[in-house]
Amino acid sequence: MEKQQFYYDNKIVRNFLYASIAFGVIGMLVGLLVAFLYLFPNLTDGIPWLSYGRLRPLHTNAVIFAFVGNAVFAGAYYSLQRLLKTRMFSDFLSKVNFWGWQLIILGAAITLPLGFTTSKEYAELEWPFDIAIALVWVAFGVNMIGTIIKRRERHIYVAIWFYIATFIAVALLHIFNSLELPVSALKSYSVYAGVQDALVQWWYGHNAVAFFLTTPFLGLMYYFVPKAANRPVYSYRLSIIHFWSLIFIYIWAGPHHLLYSALPDWAQNLGVVFSVMLIAPSWGGMINGLLTLRGVWDKVREEPVLKFFVVAITGYGMSTFEGPMLSLKNVNAIAHFTDWIVAHVHVGALAWNGFLTFGMIYWIIPRITKTTLYSQKLANFHFWIGTLGIVLYVLPMYVAGFTQASMWKQFNPDGTLMYGNFLETVTQIMPMYMMRAVGGTLFFVGILTLVYNIIMTVKQGSAVENELAEAPALTKISSGQMKGEKWHSWLERKPVQFTILTTIAVAIGGIVQIVPMIVVKSNIPTISSVKPYTPLELEGRDIYIREGCNNCHSQMIRPFRSEVKRYGEYSKSGEYVYDHPFLWGSKRTGPDLMRIGGKYNDNWHFNHMWSPQRMDEKSVMPAYKWLFDNKAMDHSLIEKKMDVMVTLGVPYTDADIANAKKSIEEQSAQIEKNLYNDPDFVKSYEDSKKKAAAKGETFVPMKDREIVALIAYLQRLGTDIKVKKAE
Repeated sequence: MEKQQFYYDNKIVRNFLYASIAFGVIGMLVGLLVAFLYLFPNLTDGIPWLSYGRLRPLHTNAVIFAFVGNAVFAGAYYSLQRLLKTRMFSDFLSKVNFWGWQLIILGAAITLPLGFTTSKEYAELEWPFDIAIALVWVAFGVNMIGTIIKRRERHIYVAIWFYIATFIAVALLHIFNSLELPVSALKSYSVYAGVQDALVQWWYGHNAVAFFLTTPFLGLMYYFVPKAANRPVYSYRLSIIHFWSLIFIYIWAGPHHLLYSALPDWAQNLGVVFSVMLIAPSWGGMINGLLTLRGVWDKVREEPVLKFFVVAITGYGMSTFEGPMLSLKNVNAIAHFTDWIVAHVHVGALAWNGFLTFGMIYWIIPRITKTTLYSQKLANFHFWIGTLGIVLYVLPMYVAGFTQASMWKQFNPDGTLMYGNFLETVTQIMPMYMMRAVGGTLFFVGILTLVYNIIMTVKQGSAVENELAEAPALTKISSGQMKGEKWHSWLERKPVQFTILTTIAVAIGGIVQIVPMIVVKSNIPTISSVKPYTPLELEGRDIYIREGCNNCHSQMIRPFRSEVKRYGEYSKSGEYVYDHPFLWGSKRTGPDLMRIGGKYNDNWHFNHMWSPQRMDEKSVMPAYKWLFDNKAMDHSLIEKKMDVMVTLGVPYTDADIANAKKSIEEQSAQIEKNLYNDPDFVKSYEDSKKKAAAKGETFVPMKDREIVALIAYLQRLGTDIKVKKAE
């Protein structure tokens, strides 16, 4: 049969690889800074865009969507062309995918440190970026599907199955989780509230891990591991079972992030059941990957690429064993809100995603530059120092998590909490935070080594942007040739039907969990005493979101004796009905704030935000001095914010909206009056008045500054229902 000549597009692969490496360095550097902020909380004192609450989402977005995301695109574009024996469907769409994605990342790098955030984990970017992400993702999907349709190979290989599932699932997750109503160009409110928002967010959050950090990497594993080992995949049949069971089961598991919360029990239990089931397909993939190396384990000793792949797949196996275990209620009761979860996440992120990406980079770059890797020794050094970095990062975090859980739950014989002061726990785990920073530094040294090795490799090679290839055209097959064909073999040559079945498998879980939660009102019993936030409290809540306070503080008291004793009455679903978005948090670096309202006076909050270490020298909370700046808070959008809330079902009246600024003036004046109860405040306040007058500056009353709005919000938390206070 006559062969047709065509060219593989290596330029797009190279561009995505370079972007992945560059953003990997930046994302990990930000992560390292975040780790050191635990040790030196005021390292960036007074610089709002370098504060912990704003940098933490920048770190997660940079490593997930910039480092890992670019690596996924690079690996997919490289393998798709070779598996389908054709160039990508459209060079234009490839460029739209690349430049669109980089512009989104650049926008994130600017807006997140400036405090423009939705607060939703792994989905912090505001609504214009959500639209841009959807458009760029569709460009990638159209390009991929178009390439599949014009292929020269009859059957689509297992790696491509995972790419298709990734495209479908991420599109569904992103669109439905990002439904929000804009207030301004960079401010919006989620259309979901409270419990519903929590369920949708963790349907998205868990499955962002599943379908952005797992399924595409399984596709990469199925292509690059056999290539690097020069061995076929261990079991084709196992890959079929692995694929369909994984994409069907994964989507149901999100509620295990919300165990013992105000989420209805039926949803929690569904999450647990499917999470436990998830271990089977996950380990099926791990086994298929590792057993592909049968007969070539001697090469693992010599080849750094295979070393990276082996540890990556092992890390995947460890993470996907631990995940189902953490979804068991008795284990989750210990681990949730602790650093155990941080350890769990980083086993997957550093080993599975990081090491598979590094191995892929070391494998692709020499092949698209027609040379050999500059230094195998440096690659081996990178492997060992990276592995050591993972160990020194993860093990201390496990110890920290176990320590936190045991100290939080410890009682004295008389029934009082043994460690009543939350800071006692924080102090105890500081050595573990130090070790974590050391481990992170070693891992960072590893990626710097990769940068040097790749630069030298590219310099000694010769880039081939368009690589000549040839393959026979795809011909029609007769009915006789199809005789005896098995169902999956038939499906593999029918990409449209394959995509439809994949969509159905992915969508079922979300529909069954989310639709009843929204439609059936009895899932969230209302509480008559719960009222909407006042205009000033709403402004304060937006400041709380802007500063990323939910990164360190939860607003969800679980029905445990230890938590009720420490924080007060456990949380009720009806208390969150006006929370757009929900702010339950996922980690307690500081105490839960659900019932903080009225626990301390306004002066305590004022002094605590100015200098946490003045309240307790062992605090690891940074100061928020910019909230006290001599400038008036901008309330110009308050009526628009309330209008949007009304659209979302919050019962503000026309009079409430018309009198919003008057309400703000009255409530803020009362808080300022309360602050005068502290002689130190009075002295400091009067001194600052004199200094402003001496400089000829306009003096802004304290009631008009941002700190007052934040105090108003904090004092509101947990006060809607009458409950017994924590002891």
